[in-house]
Amino acid sequence: MAKKARKEHHEEHADESWLMPYADLLTLLLALFIVLYAMSSASASKFQAMAEAFDSVLNGGPNVLEHTSTTEKESMTQDNDSQSLEDMAKQASAKKNNAANETLAKLKQKEQEDLTNLKKQLDSYISKNGLSDQLETKLNQSQLKIVISDKALFASGEATVKPTSRVLAASIANILKNFPGYNIQVTGHTDNVPIANSDFKNNWDLSSARANNFMQVLLKNPKLDPERFNSIAAGEYHPVASNSSAAGRAENRRVEVSIIRNYQESKDDSIATIE
Repeated sequence: MAKKARKEHHEEHADESWLMPYADLLTLLLALFIVLYAMSSASASKFQAMAEAFDSVLNGGPNVLEHTSTTEKESMTQDNDSQSLEDMAKQASAKKNNAANETLAKLKQKEQEDLTNLKKQLDSYISKNGLSDQLETKLNQSQLKIVISDKALFASGEATVKPTSRVLAASIANILKNFPGYNIQVTGHTDNVPIANSDFKNNWDLSSARANNFMQVLLKNPKLDPERFNSIAAGEYHPVASNSSAAGRAENRRVEVSIIRNYQESKDDSIATIE
């Protein structure tokens, strides 16, 4: 009996050749999304890192996750560097401000020493010459003021500096020359009694002439800088005492020589008046 031929049955296998291009497509899509993410960021370094990751994927280099991790580290490093630069800038600005404040404090201290010394010299001159009833000095946060009674300088109703008073003016000028660099203001004041002569129309004119004439006598000292001087008229409008009495009116008739501070104190750091 003839052997029956065996029929060999072979199992059919599904075609899996599509898996490779599918995997490649997924990889490309992943790389594309990473690149789009990088392009949405303002950081050039992130874009460069993503571009490198994309190139690496296409060329079979390290996987995308490794590149992403590296990019994040680089981003953190750059953020830290940026913060460090900002901190350094703040520190440099703070040091600069501190240095400027220290310099200003030293200048203020030197000015205070100068004006205090000037006041002592003037007070000594006043005391030695018995002029305490005619002159006084006041030092405050804005100026050193020399207050001179009108009777020490002028005859009643006149603006010409008396010959005997020119010695006083010369002595004050001789002391002032040792302290250059300060602006000096000479101010004339009167009482409220109307002027009654033909030389002056009113107290404004009288106070103006007195301030200007005394300033001119001071400036006869060639070592004083005229550019730093000015004279103003205050008339009767800045009294220091009541005009209702003869004594009060006498106090109001005065000439003030003010040595102006270059570094005036703030309200929170003011210097009390020294008399």
